[in-house]
Amino acid sequence: MILHNLIDYDILRVIWWGLLGVLLIGFALTDGFDMGVGALLPFVAKTDVERRVAINTVGPVWEGNQVWFILGGGAIFAAWPPLYAVSFSGFYLAMFVILAAFIVRPVAFKYRSKRDDARWRTSWDWALFASGAIPALLFGVAVGNVIQGVPFHFTDDLHTIYEGAWYTKFIGLLDPFSVLAGVVSLSMLVMHGGAWLTLKAEGEVQDRARRFGSIAALVAVAAYVLAGIWMAVGIEGYRIVGDYLTAGPSNPLHFEVEKTASWLTAYSDRPWIAIAPIMGIAGGLLTFLGLRAGREVSTLLVSKMAILGVISSVGLTMFPFIMPSSSDPQSSLTVWNSSSSHMTLFIMLVVTVIFMPMILAYTAWVYKVLWGKVTEADVSDNSHSVY
Repeated sequence: MILHNLIDYDILRVIWWGLLGVLLIGFALTDGFDMGVGALLPFVAKTDVERRVAINTVGPVWEGNQVWFILGGGAIFAAWPPLYAVSFSGFYLAMFVILAAFIVRPVAFKYRSKRDDARWRTSWDWALFASGAIPALLFGVAVGNVIQGVPFHFTDDLHTIYEGAWYTKFIGLLDPFSVLAGVVSLSMLVMHGGAWLTLKAEGEVQDRARRFGSIAALVAVAAYVLAGIWMAVGIEGYRIVGDYLTAGPSNPLHFEVEKTASWLTAYSDRPWIAIAPIMGIAGGLLTFLGLRAGREVSTLLVSKMAILGVISSVGLTMFPFIMPSSSDPQSSLTVWNSSSSHMTLFIMLVVTVIFMPMILAYTAWVYKVLWGKVTEADVSDNSHSVY
């Protein structure tokens, strides 16, 4: 017996759809508070020492947190090649801006405190702000575009064609619904950054983080609910027509797809998925209450629950679609028609089962070692060795 036949092809596809979600959620839960702290930096820290306190709450962990982003990109490339090709082609300029922000961030961390010059440090502080706020916004904008459908289609030989001029691949992404999705993403990660600073900082930085984080929590919940209503009444969904093979070849053109009244029909077909938006809304409200009450560990945990619920709700609502096409529904990418081969998915799963526990154990150990608050005294006493 060939080993990869131990797990059916369609089951492997669902497993990797779930694992992709886990990697993206892991990125949002970890690097999300890094971006949130960066976006909050001009608002929670007024003096140089306060800014260094805020920066050093994420300074020891931000590099490790970005592993989830790399793993997510690698998983898309290896497990879902058509998705990688279509998304990186269509969102090329947006991806370039995000990567530029991620390149600026480590430079800002490393050079910000190298010179005792107010103008120098302020410039890098704004770079940290931009490198946190811009990706957080654009990730949500990208999700908003995926929910509405992306204007691409395949030729008979599976060559990808995008509609519109090159500059519309960025400007065209900024439609009202996608901007609203960006607001959800940005406010959610600012909320998460506020919860992190509440746990890791003290004094004025902590107090301001509670105030701005609680505002962000309310904005995130309100924008998320508004986006849900908009999806229900103003955005068409997609569905596969007729019988289809869940273990068939990865060829989008073998499927017949049509638009439907709403994505939210998924909740009548699979009522149990309602747990995801409930977690998103409840987590956001509990984060608001926790920040106002001054709770620390529990507030960070419910903030993570909100992120888990919001991101999960998108994937569960759209399943089995992962990138629908607005210009040619027939070309839409689904779990069943855009994966790698049976053997590739199996080998990747074996490698994941071996190495993922190591990554999780190492990450948990790092956070355990670095547990505790960053104080102004810590920064002042170690001025030449911290960020």
